[in-house]
This record gives sequence, structure tokens and C-alpha cells, in this order.
Amino acid sequence: MRVRLQAIVLTLVAALVFGLGIPLALSVAASVQLDLFLDRLTDTSRFASLAQRPLVENRPDLIEDELRRYTEVYNVPVVIVDQDGEAVVSALGGPGAAARINLKDAAIASHIQAALAGRRSEPGPLLMPWNTEPLVLAEPILIDGEVRGAVITLSSTERARTELLWWWLLIAAGAVLAFGFALVIAVPVVRWILRPVRRLDEATGELVAAVVSGREVQRVGETGGPPELRQLERSFDRMAASVDEALSAQRAFVADASHQLRNPLTALKIRLGNLDGHVDDDLAAADLEAAVVDARRLNQILDELLSLARAEASGGELVPVALDEVVGARVADWTVVGRTRDISLTASGLGGGLRVLTPARGLEVVLDALLDNALKFTEPGTEVRVTVTEADGKVDIAVRDHGPGLREDELERAADRFWRSTSHQNVPGSGLGLAIVTEIMARSDGSLRLGSPEGGGLEVTVTLPVVSP
Repeated sequence: MRVRLQAIVLTLVAALVFGLGIPLALSVAASVQLDLFLDRLTDTSRFASLAQRPLVENRPDLIEDELRRYTEVYNVPVVIVDQDGEAVVSALGGPGAAARINLKDAAIASHIQAALAGRRSEPGPLLMPWNTEPLVLAEPILIDGEVRGAVITLSSTERARTELLWWWLLIAAGAVLAFGFALVIAVPVVRWILRPVRRLDEATGELVAAVVSGREVQRVGETGGPPELRQLERSFDRMAASVDEALSAQRAFVADASHQLRNPLTALKIRLGNLDGHVDDDLAAADLEAAVVDARRLNQILDELLSLARAEASGGELVPVALDEVVGARVADWTVVGRTRDISLTASGLGGGLRVLTPARGLEVVLDALLDNALKFTEPGTEVRVTVTEADGKVDIAVRDHGPGLREDELERAADRFWRSTSHQNVPGSGLGLAIVTEIMARSDGSLRLGSPEGGGLEVTVTLPVVSP
């Protein structure tokens, strides 16, 4: 945006500079041309007045010396013609003269015809530095109101064009200086205008990161700039404070509700346990067993809600964790559970001494959720494999099972909260395990991906950045 705004400002400045510079340059050209024209017109008109007597008395010698001296001093050839356009007196100068007047030349002949018709000379087309055509002036010689001849002068425009060129260079230099000055002024002004926008953009990214990681939302404050943008900063701070308060209240509600529900749920489980053996009716016994199962499922959901609330409220405090130690301990603990289900657990890729940053006990919670899902869905007589690989400063921890797996369209939704596949409805669970893993990965600057490996089953891989030793 800064580049676009600067481009707009500089474009407007350039348009202003050119809009003023070009008319000024043309005005200077017209002024230089007019000065040259009036100067030569004065001399030509004077010679037209002096030529009256020589023409009447048919004595060209009366004016020849005057014309010759003028030509020698100013290097301007002069010719006097009669009514028929024939030369009567001429002072063309020597080899150094600006030009010799060719009365047969079309341009000169047209000026002579105009003068013999009684018309005065005009400035002609606007003088340009690249126009090398000489200035031709023809003034009629009037005697008793009758045109008796004409005086023609042929003036070089080199000096006028040189003067004009210097004026144009001066104007161009002024335009460049004005543009440079505008550039120097525009850059800090644009930065001053966009400083609040840039800070708001940064604050928006920080707001998202803070919401995801559970950190306190940072305020923007007033960073200068136009009053309208400063008001926008204040509005953003109020909005950020409202979001922070709402998220804090939500997390507190989930945690408090989970804690408060555990006590009556525990009491309900105890009461249902006390009823065991005291219900004789088969239908009532089945209902009692179903109630016990539902109470256990509610207890599991509350435990996972508490885990999710802790994960959301863990903030941005990350601690270095020895990967080999945590993975080895969790695999060893879950191996005991696997034996009861005739499922073996294996781990590979350990021994690298890698360390990763996660929230406190975050990696343990992640591995517990992944291994619990793997053991829950894998078939007896198979294995669950945990593989650790490191590359490009990151480590992948993959948990592969041999269960029914998920369809391609289900892989994208598997990490949603409370989502469960339609084919897994009879398997105990709450659908929060992968959601908890996703939350912890977001706070650890990691990622989660699911895949369907060859041979069936599901492979869940978490990626974490490695801490430099």
C-alpha cells in the first residue's frame, strides 16, 4: 500500500511539474521568438523607410553603404526589390554571411509576394531549438500610399535557439529539483500516514496469534498519523480488549463447568455402583448398565474438556523437552495397555538427543491422545508404530495404527471438536482428542496432518521445530 500511495503522490507531482513546466517552456520559446522578430522587424521597417528615396530617384547607391555596414555588423543579408520582385539593391555579405538570399526560393518568394501585396510580416511558427530555418522578413516600401517595392532580411536563429535551449535546460533542472523535493517530502509524509495502518496490520496478526496461543492481546496504542487513523487505533484496542475478555471468559467457563460437573458426576457413578446387585429385573439391570456406561463416557468427556481448557489457557510459555525421554516413557506406559488388547507398540528413530519446545506437559498430552486413538481403533494381533524423523530443523512424530482408517473426505474434519466418523459411533470416545492435539501444536508452532498409509489404517503425524543445542 505504501508503494501504491507513493506512486500516486509522485504521479500527481509529476503531472503538476509537467503541467506547469511545458507551458512555461512554450511561453519562453514564444518570448525569445518575439524578441528576435521585433528586433529584426524594426531594422527591416527602417530600411523600408530609407529605401523610398533611392527607389524614387533610381539611385541605389544612396542606401548601399548603409545596407553593407548593417550586414557586416549583424551578419544579416538584406535585399531590396522593386514592384516586379527584381533585386534593386543587395547586401549579401561575404562568405561568413548567415545566408545568401535566394529570391527564387519558395519560402522567400512567398514573403516577397505578401510584402508587395501590402501585408506586414508575422512571427510565423513557434521557434524550437531544433528548427534551423532562418527568420525571413519582408516589409513593403510605401511611397504616397503605393507599394513600390519590398525589403527582405534573412536572419539566423542560432543565437535565439541557443538562448532558448539554455532556458529550457534551466526549466528542466527546476522541474527535476521540484520533483526531487516532492519525493523527499512525499516519502516521510506517506510513512506518517501509513504508520497507523502498518501497526494495525501487525496488531491484527498479533491478535490472531494471541487468540490461538492464549496469550494476552497486545494493544496498539496511538502511534501517530492522521486523526482518523488514530481513532481507528483506539477502536481496534477496544475491540481487541473485548475479544480478549470474551475468550478469557469462555476458557474460564469451560474449565469451571468441567470442574463443577465432575463432583455430581462422581457422586452419580458412586450411586450407580451402589445399585449394582440390588436390581433384579433384567430390564432394570440393562438400564443400570447403560447408565454406568453413559456416566463413564460423561466423565471421559469432562476430562478431555479440562485438557482442552488447559491447552487453550496454557499461554505462550514454552519449555524445552527431551524428545527421546518423553516418547520412550509414553510408549512404555501405553505398551501395558496394548498387551491387554493383544497389540504391540514399537518405536523407532529415537536416540538423536533432540529437544523441542512445547507447553508444559504438552508433548505428553499429544502422545497420550494419539496412542489412545491408535490402540482404540487398531485390530488385535497388529501393532502400533511410533516413528521419529528429523530433517531441516524440524522433527516428525508419526503414530501409525492398523485400524479401519478414515475416508479422504473425513481426514479434513477429523481434528474438529466433537467430530466422529459415522463408522466409529460404537467406539468409546468424545471426538476431542485430535482437537486437543491441534491446539497444542498451534501453541508450539507445529502442525498436524493425517494420512492413509498403504496397508490400511491411519497415520497421524505431528511436526515440531527442533531446539538448537
